[in-house]
Amino acid sequence: MADDFNIKDLSLEELYQQMGDDLYDGYQEEVVEGVEEALSRGITPYHVLTDGLVAGMDIVGQDFRDGILFVPEVLMAANAMKAGMAVLRPLLAETGAPIIGKMIIGTVKGDIHDIGKNLVAMMMEGAGFEVINLGINNDADKFMAAYNEHKPEIIGMSALLTTTMPYMKIVIDRLKSEGIRKDVIVMVGGAPLNEAFAEAIEADAYCRDAAVAVQTAKKLIAIKRGEGTRV
Repeated sequence: MADDFNIKDLSLEELYQQMGDDLYDGYQEEVVEGVEEALSRGITPYHVLTDGLVAGMDIVGQDFRDGILFVPEVLMAANAMKAGMAVLRPLLAETGAPIIGKMIIGTVKGDIHDIGKNLVAMMMEGAGFEVINLGINNDADKFMAAYNEHKPEIIGMSALLTTTMPYMKIVIDRLKSEGIRKDVIVMVGGAPLNEAFAEAIEADAYCRDAAVAVQTAKKLIAIKRGEGTRV
C-alpha cells in the first residue's frame, strides 16, 4: 500500500476498494493487511471474503476474459487471493457452521481456465460446503473417480471455451450410464454458457457467477434432502 495514508483511516467501503485494487495488482502482503484490518473492525470472515476478496477477484476475472489482463497478472492476483484466504479459512472453519454438503468441481477436458472455477470453490467453502477441487482438464473418468471416492451431492463443471462446452454433456451421459445421475446435482458455469445450454445438456442449473452458485447449491441441496424432487 502507499505510504501516504493509514489503512485504519479508511471507511469500510474504501477498505474493500483498496483490497480490490491490491488484489488486482497482486500485492499479497497488502491484501493480508486489508483482511486483518477488516477483521479487527468486527467484520465477519464470510463478509470479508465475499465483499472484499471475491468482489475484487470478479474484476480480475472480467478483465482476463476481456484481454485486459493476461495469465501472469492473473496468477499474481490469484496468489494474493490465496494469501488472504490463508487468514480467513481457519476463521471460517471456527464459526462452527455445519457442512451444508459436499461438492466436487473441475474444469472439463480440453480447458485449462480455472479462475472462475476457483472463485466458486472458495465461495462454496466460505458458505459451509466441503469442496474437492479437481483442477483443470478433467475427463469423464476423473469426474467419476472423484465421485466414487468422495460421494458428493454436487458435481460442478466449468468451461471458458465454446469448444469444450459440449464435453459437459459427455460427463452427464456417463453419470446416466453409471446409474447415478439421479443421485447427484449437476451445476455448470463459465462465460460462454447460459441457461438454455444447461437445459439442453440436462444439467440441473447454470450459475452465472460464484454468488449465484452458492445460492443455487443451497436451494438444490434443500430440495434434494427435503422434498426429494429435482427442479
